[in-house]
Amino acid sequence: MNLINLDDNEQKWDQLEDGELVRHAQAGKHEAFGELVRRHRAQFYGYAKTITQESFLAEDIVQEALIRAFMHLGKLVEIERFLPWVHRIVRNQAMTRLKSSPVSKERTFTELALMPSKLDSDADGLSGLDSILRRLNRSAEERSSGQELPEERLMQKETLHVLTQIISCLKPRERVIFESHFFDQLSPPEIAKLFQLSSANVYQIISRSRKKVMQERLRVTVDTYVKTRRDMGWMSKAILPNSDTFANARTWNTAVDSLYAMLKYTNKELTYPMVMGLTGQAFRINIVPESIHIAGPTAYPFGEVMVRGLKNAGYRAKFVDGMNTAIGPNTNLIDQTLIGKDAMVKREIHHALPDALDLIHRSIKQGYPVLAWDLFFPEFGLIYGYDDEERLLHAYECCRLDTLAYENLGRSVLEEIFVLALDEPIESNRKEQLRLALEMIVEHYDGEPSSITASSVKGIQAYDVWCDAFRAGTVEPNGNAYNIAVIMDGRKQAAPFLNEMLTSWPEASEEDIQIRELLREAAQQYEQIASNYEALHHMFPFPEGGEPNNDLYASKSIGLLQAIKKQEEAAVKSFRNLLDQLK
Repeated sequence: MNLINLDDNEQKWDQLEDGELVRHAQAGKHEAFGELVRRHRAQFYGYAKTITQESFLAEDIVQEALIRAFMHLGKLVEIERFLPWVHRIVRNQAMTRLKSSPVSKERTFTELALMPSKLDSDADGLSGLDSILRRLNRSAEERSSGQELPEERLMQKETLHVLTQIISCLKPRERVIFESHFFDQLSPPEIAKLFQLSSANVYQIISRSRKKVMQERLRVTVDTYVKTRRDMGWMSKAILPNSDTFANARTWNTAVDSLYAMLKYTNKELTYPMVMGLTGQAFRINIVPESIHIAGPTAYPFGEVMVRGLKNAGYRAKFVDGMNTAIGPNTNLIDQTLIGKDAMVKREIHHALPDALDLIHRSIKQGYPVLAWDLFFPEFGLIYGYDDEERLLHAYECCRLDTLAYENLGRSVLEEIFVLALDEPIESNRKEQLRLALEMIVEHYDGEPSSITASSVKGIQAYDVWCDAFRAGTVEPNGNAYNIAVIMDGRKQAAPFLNEMLTSWPEASEEDIQIRELLREAAQQYEQIASNYEALHHMFPFPEGGEPNNDLYASKSIGLLQAIKKQEEAAVKSFRNLLDQLK
């Protein structure tokens, strides 16, 4: 078949059939291949996404597959099999990437920019930016020696183009020094001599420039994220219904409020006490020694605890964790100008933002809101909508419905990101749910080892450090009152949870009768525990805090905490007996 004579300057490529375009592309017409890519890229992407289940990884796989297809197009004999042929290349690339080591595999700059959270601890101890620049320098050496492959040249061209855009954020002198160090490989002393500066000044400029470039890279990452959605035809606005019900706060435990609201969007008919109990939140106690810091109730690994708790409740979950390891300030006591949207823009864009946005979009598209931490201040809330054109998230936090710009997620007071989304339901019966929940609860009471919350003491031992703080007179009133309010709310739901289990439990066997008796016994113990916490809450209301370091109040508090400790120890004994019956 003869080729249609088509001038490159004429905009008629979109009028040709695929087969004709393939022949033109084989004859060296790049525009013809470009038209094929335009027509079928979304289809190739969808195929890659079904294999990888990761948006950004699928995009990079398609990019690499198309480069390979272009380089080997001349080997395609059966023109009509162009689409299956490219699909096979996409599949091979996807399988290769999934099998390869995440440390050793090479990435294009697009992938590096879209997955910054995975760059910050490079295998060589370098930052993600340093790794990119080092690879570019290595590639420059390969180009000069003729060792670089054609497809690698295309990738490096893209990388250099994006990097050039990013470093344009630097001032002229910063850029010259930055390029001298990273591209020309000059040492700070050499740069100092060249520009008649002190070495200390050069080090300072390089450090400041690196921070600017990394922040600009993250800004470009958000732009690229939105651009990818636009190119794929995914730009949309989605707001889940019934968001007005979020404002009905039930407890000081905002984690449970958020989890309960999320599960209301599923077919799981769980009461509030059941969610509180199955997730273990009704029985948690985390105390920060000495000050009884306000962060105590949330001083636990969110991902580990919530995923396990939701599994007990019948759902798998996924999360993105961009948390700091250190406990932040009590935001009730800091300068209020540091809180709010105006303060956010002065903080750096969070490295986990792209992954968090991707999880949010996927979850809301499936009809589920996303649990989020520290949207406007350090509490749990929900993201229940998004608007790609406006680049806004619709969010709820502590009785507040508001919007949040995409780039401001993770720029609140603590500069942390944690988002968690429901994944898929799990089939389980009531007996299995109770057993798993009790294992989690007893483990917590025993101390629940965790490397990332070493600053707090958990479980039964927490009562000892709490009493020590009262004896030493080091209790911070606001934080102490918050700890009491959160733990009290949990203990108030413990007895209803156990009684609900008791009511639904059969009496078919001697074993069932014993389980029912142990559930009744534990419920009575938690009614007494909740009563004692009520007395503490009366002395130290939140947010006022009362006078915890007053000798009289401190003495009364120690007496109540010691009584609660004995009651909790008795309850744990009942739980251990229950576990013996359930195994």
